[in-house]
Amino acid sequence: MSEQYWVVGGVYTSTEFNTVAPGQTLSRLGPFDTYDEAKAVWRAKSMENVDEAYARFHIEKEEHDEWWVVGGIYTGTDFKTIAKGEEERVGPFGTYEEARKVWWQKSSANVDDAYARYRIDHL
Repeated sequence: MSEQYWVVGGVYTSTEFNTVAPGQTLSRLGPFDTYDEAKAVWRAKSMENVDEAYARFHIEKEEHDEWWVVGGIYTGTDFKTIAKGEEERVGPFGTYEEARKVWWQKSSANVDDAYARYRIDHL
C-alpha cells in the first residue's frame, strides 16, 4: 500500500476554517484505498452540512514511503525470470539510505554472478 485517503473536517469558528468550534471535534473518516471512495464520503458529509456555513470537509492524501530491496538469481541477463522460487524481498525500510545499505550488501555478496541482480523498489 502506498496511498490512503481520509475525509477530514467539521464545524469551525469562522469561514477561515482554522479553528474548530468549541464543543466540536474534527472528524477523520477513513482510510479509503482510492480517491473515488473518499470523494463519495466527502460528498455525503458535505451535503449533510450544506446549510452550515462554518462546516468544511476536505480529502487528505496520506502517502507511505516504504523501500524494499528486491532481487535474486535470474535465469538470464534480461533479469525477467527468477531461477528458483520467487524474487527475494527484504524490507520494508523507512528511508532510502537504509534500503541502499542492504542493497549494497546483497549486490556485493553476488558481484561475481552475472545472473544476480538486486534493485530498490519504492512503494
